[in-house]
Amino acid sequence: MAILGTLLKRGIRLRESLEQEYSSPIELQKRELKKLMIAASKTEFGRQYGFSDKLKEFKKKGNTFYEVFKQDMPIFDYNRMYDEWWHKLQEGQKDITWPGAIKYFAMTSGTSGASSKYIPISYEMVRAIRKTGVRQILSLSKYDLPDRLFNTGILMLGGSTDLEFNGTYFSGDLSGITAGKLPIWFQRFYKPGSEIAKNKNWGDKLERIVDNAPNWDIGIIVGVPAWLQILLEKIIERYNLKSIHDIWPNLKIFVHGGVSFEPYKKGFEKLLDRPLIYMETYLASEGFLAFQALPDRRSMRLVLNNGIFYEFIPFKDENFDENGEVKPDAQTLSIDQLEEGKEYAILISTCAGAWRYLIGDVIKFESLAEAEIVITGRTKHFLSLCGEHLSVDNMNRAIELASEELDIDIREFTVIGVPHGSLFAHHWYIGSDDEVDAGRLRNIIDEKLKSLNDDYITERQHALKEIEVKVLPQETFIEYMRQQGKEGGQNKFPRVLKGDKAEAWVGFLKEKGLA
Repeated sequence: MAILGTLLKRGIRLRESLEQEYSSPIELQKRELKKLMIAASKTEFGRQYGFSDKLKEFKKKGNTFYEVFKQDMPIFDYNRMYDEWWHKLQEGQKDITWPGAIKYFAMTSGTSGASSKYIPISYEMVRAIRKTGVRQILSLSKYDLPDRLFNTGILMLGGSTDLEFNGTYFSGDLSGITAGKLPIWFQRFYKPGSEIAKNKNWGDKLERIVDNAPNWDIGIIVGVPAWLQILLEKIIERYNLKSIHDIWPNLKIFVHGGVSFEPYKKGFEKLLDRPLIYMETYLASEGFLAFQALPDRRSMRLVLNNGIFYEFIPFKDENFDENGEVKPDAQTLSIDQLEEGKEYAILISTCAGAWRYLIGDVIKFESLAEAEIVITGRTKHFLSLCGEHLSVDNMNRAIELASEELDIDIREFTVIGVPHGSLFAHHWYIGSDDEVDAGRLRNIIDEKLKSLNDDYITERQHALKEIEVKVLPQETFIEYMRQQGKEGGQNKFPRVLKGDKAEAWVGFLKEKGLA
């Protein structure tokens, strides 16, 4: 078992994973926050918020440390963090929110907010991401897998490793930054290899991977579902295959993240000769937060002892406005103050100098004792025009159920909330190349959402008067992403469009004669 054997021979043990399994979540988090604050105590941020004095509270028993930590420190979203602190990092200033200078920034358009975001990536963060990745590889020992799998290649489909350099810092996709810093021992397993990984032309990169596909024995694929599906389709078409297993017979695992896999699953599985093991990851531009640690679970384990401290905001109207913006006086909680099954927005403080930073995702705990979570949506990616409180999780599930019932492949979709006379409507845009009765699809989606969400069914009887569905070729979504400069890598099509982004999408469809 070459991968696991290599890890063990290099002295990498299960110590940290076992520590999390057998330790109190709040104790792990207390220790992690203490490490972060000690490291940042002499930075400009640490001095302004009195880290040295606050650290004295950690000597006391109990969890008063959390109340002291957040005292006088605001909640930061990206714009506030950048405007007050991170812009100094891009100017080359040192010891601002984390010790030393920051040489790498992950560029992300996100799916809401600023058009381009620059997230600082410290050396410590790269190391933390790598360590969590190793922990996920080690978790494969809990699966019933053939030995030959661990001698196969791992295809990681991400952004270019050829980063932009402006004389002060490097910038690019997080996957490009981390792939460019893979440890030497991993290189023998890593595909497509350093040369192809540098390619900035997404279309050309895919073609070169297709060219080389017969030369590789791939056992694990890693990436965003939409782009990996496109790649597998290209390989099957080029070599006139029945399934991807005709060329990669040992393919066994798909590690995915960034978006829910449910809407893609039906179409993806048409490309296979036999089932894959699906492993979800929660690798954001700000850090590697969680991964699926156990077979046959849809939840992921939050990583509590590797460079990130978490806070949680109950996702309720008292804490967020109608646009998904957090209110200044929002209630924040530590991990020992939560309840299973309730939705929370996440704040993180990290070893890259993010502090009380609203990452934008909404989660709920399946198990607090095991720190097992599922992502239910994003703070700004929900629809609640009139109290329907429709989450991305609801939407993904409805699309999955509708595609199964109609036996169609729905690869992309997005929803816009609009006025309907004096009331409201939802406009759905569905990407499918199958023959679809839009009226029937509309009715199925509507009925599934009524069964999934009590608030939705209530508002459908009152203020939410209309649901419209427009079926578009799947290429329409890809072309729009390409036009926006967001083709490939970690880019995802947003499930909900609001404001300028909604106007841009509708404008694009009008230009194409598809509105």
